[in-house]
Amino acid sequence: MSVRNTAPPATDSLAEMEREVIALFVRLADLIGLPRSAGELYGALFFSPRPMHMDELRARLNMSKGATSQGLRLLRGFGAVNLARLPGDRRDYFAAETQLRRLVGGFLRQQVQPHLRSGAERMDLLRRLLEDVPPKDRAFVAERVERLANWQRRSERLLPMVMKLIRV
Repeated sequence: MSVRNTAPPATDSLAEMEREVIALFVRLADLIGLPRSAGELYGALFFSPRPMHMDELRARLNMSKGATSQGLRLLRGFGAVNLARLPGDRRDYFAAETQLRRLVGGFLRQQVQPHLRSGAERMDLLRRLLEDVPPKDRAFVAERVERLANWQRRSERLLPMVMKLIRV
């Protein structure tokens, strides 16, 4: 990816629009359980006409180096940002991925699939623990464990269909 050296226009209406775009992605990050910093970083990159390096993002968002680094690492992990290089510059530049199917697919792979795998392990543990439940409570608890197992099976079947639907 090539990097153009053009700064975003600095008009009041563009600055207000950038704040609103960032706020939108902060709310979305909160909704899906990601840190605020990930929403801020993605929003700033989404609204930027050019890739930005970490120090630019830190200054623009008034964010600590640790939060910026962690947020970029998280976003790169599921493909929400792409790495870019500027010839003669050793710094990493970042650009927002704007293809929704890539964003959703990366999020599902990195955030949802691991939870489904650990959920299956937890279901095995719950079934083993059921043996020690007092007889008077066993029917109720067994019904709830079976309901959870059913949800787990349905989720495991649904995820591949969602992935195919978005063509990941």
